[in-house]
Amino acid sequence: MKYLLLPLRFLYVFYTLALFVAIMFILFPFFIVASWGGPVRGANYMIRLCTAWADCWMFLVGMPHRNIFEVSHDFKKPYIYVANHLSYIDAVLLVKSIRKNFRPLGRAETAKIPLFGFIYRRAIVTVDRSDPKNRAASVSRLKALLRKGVSIFVFPEGTFNMTAAPLKSFYDGAFRIAIETGTPIKPVLFLDAYHRMHYSHPTSIKPGQSRAVFLEEINVEGYTLEQLPQLKARVMHLMEEKLRSYHASWISS
Repeated sequence: MKYLLLPLRFLYVFYTLALFVAIMFILFPFFIVASWGGPVRGANYMIRLCTAWADCWMFLVGMPHRNIFEVSHDFKKPYIYVANHLSYIDAVLLVKSIRKNFRPLGRAETAKIPLFGFIYRRAIVTVDRSDPKNRAASVSRLKALLRKGVSIFVFPEGTFNMTAAPLKSFYDGAFRIAIETGTPIKPVLFLDAYHRMHYSHPTSIKPGQSRAVFLEEINVEGYTLEQLPQLKARVMHLMEEKLRSYHASWISS
């Protein structure tokens, strides 16, 4: 039976990719105009265009999305959003989920993709983790954005969690910035990315539900840099506990 469905599978994968690129081309002139607004105002408009791109694409490929707020959420307040990382599709989910001005932190290598790289370099904060000077510059940019009231988004695992555990170990970066700027941390769970597009390959994409769960904010007031490991452990424990309670499918029993 699965062999009979292979042509349909191929057509769906081709359709999703072609549609993604087609929407990018349609919106590209607007991205160019938005880029003239500079690194803050212009990039805010570019993030909104990315949100519209995600809205349209996910609707047309059959991925209905909903945000679940476990507690009331202040959309005007700047946060450091942290989320679990499982899939290439997380890049779409984050702009679909966070409906406000924010900047994701992303890998510098992705900026080399033609056309898409133009948008990527201007809408997010890039980082080359192999270059200490580049890492320091990225942190400075993130702090400057927070001072202007713009939230930031970080995958603290750094790369895909390809284990049967709820999460991989976290890097310090997001938590250090939170303590140094006094910005609360807002954990987010992507529950369905594992099934929508498996980390093994982008062609594993499948239609179906998508959910983002916004957990309670973690206030960092009173934390010092010496207490960074405790803050990191607190956030990780909360996210792991909630992933288990939502029966995240990649977690081994």
